[in-house]
Amino acid sequence: MKPLAQKKPAKDQREKLVLFGLIELFLQTGKPIGSNTLRENGFEALSSATIRNYFAKLEEEGLLKQQHSSGGRIPTPAAYKLYAQSHQDKPLVDEKEKQQLRSSLLKESREVAAYLQQAAEKISEITQCAVFLSSPRFDQDFILDIKLLAIDNHRCLVALITDFGLVHTEILHSEKKLSNFTLKRLEAYFSWKMTGLDKPNLDKDEEAVASRFYKEAMLRHIVSYTNFSSEDIYKTGFSKLLAYPDFNEASALANGLSLFENGPQLRSILHECCKSDSLSCWIGDDLHPFAPAASACSVIAVPYKINQSTAGALAILGPNRIPYRHLFGVLQIASDLITESLTRSLYKFKITFRQPKPASVAFQSDFSDQTQCLLLEDKTTQSIFHQRET
Repeated sequence: MKPLAQKKPAKDQREKLVLFGLIELFLQTGKPIGSNTLRENGFEALSSATIRNYFAKLEEEGLLKQQHSSGGRIPTPAAYKLYAQSHQDKPLVDEKEKQQLRSSLLKESREVAAYLQQAAEKISEITQCAVFLSSPRFDQDFILDIKLLAIDNHRCLVALITDFGLVHTEILHSEKKLSNFTLKRLEAYFSWKMTGLDKPNLDKDEEAVASRFYKEAMLRHIVSYTNFSSEDIYKTGFSKLLAYPDFNEASALANGLSLFENGPQLRSILHECCKSDSLSCWIGDDLHPFAPAASACSVIAVPYKINQSTAGALAILGPNRIPYRHLFGVLQIASDLITESLTRSLYKFKITFRQPKPASVAFQSDFSDQTQCLLLEDKTTQSIFHQRET
């Protein structure tokens, strides 16, 4: 029997193979690709003239462009979109990176807010992109500590640190001068209010300021904690984009920054990802509905779950020239690990979560009575912010 002859790919299929081969080579090198270069990298069966013909056809279709008439070709955003769509279900998985993510992200922790921030940092380190993710609000949190930092003689920054790793800050003002010594005594007063132990011996003026600051900081925290109208956003790694030649122009970097620093735009992107309940990708002008100027950027996002319910999404922001297949794999692994870790943590520590409700203040049924002790000076009972559930 004669061996079966291998079937030659159809012309349009060969055209796509040439395009994808050029894209992958350009992603590796960042340099325009000529016909001879492509031929030497996996396309030996085609002549340089044939490859140039494909290049010309792909250029007519808006998938390739030349920076100079005699130079090689580079992909357009339309080419990246076609490439990403074709490989969305075929991510590349690096086993070493998979183990790095597993050792960093697979953990049980009551500090869920700190865990999500650490997860964002690790994903940014591996992808070398900016990272942002959305989060529901976790209940059963309580305040661990309150720190005061002088801004000037009459203003101080109040930082409330919670058991889940959240940091809530407010700026408060005093008519009287605030020295560092005074601020330490105010911190001691706050500690006594939260624990009932070691009441500091303050003079009348200091106690008046301490009492007012305590009431003000606690009330603002309660309102912020309960009035949950939009997802919490964790983000990091924007400085990593400075390493990309694509962002050497100040305008391109500024446009990317305008997206990264716009909370409503980030929430809209992550919300769209959660709605699709699958890995999503926006390249170039795909981002126009969210940030019209961010055409030099790409965003890849994937949802994560808690107890089989979509709870949020995580995303990376980078230039158009990023290794899409590799990043698809990293994000999918990270999503699976975050899903597993949060589900186990919430079950182990008996933590519940809730999604935002626009323009609502959702107190728990027994919350308002228990928070009175935060505001009344003659109470020593502690609020639910200050006690772990037994």
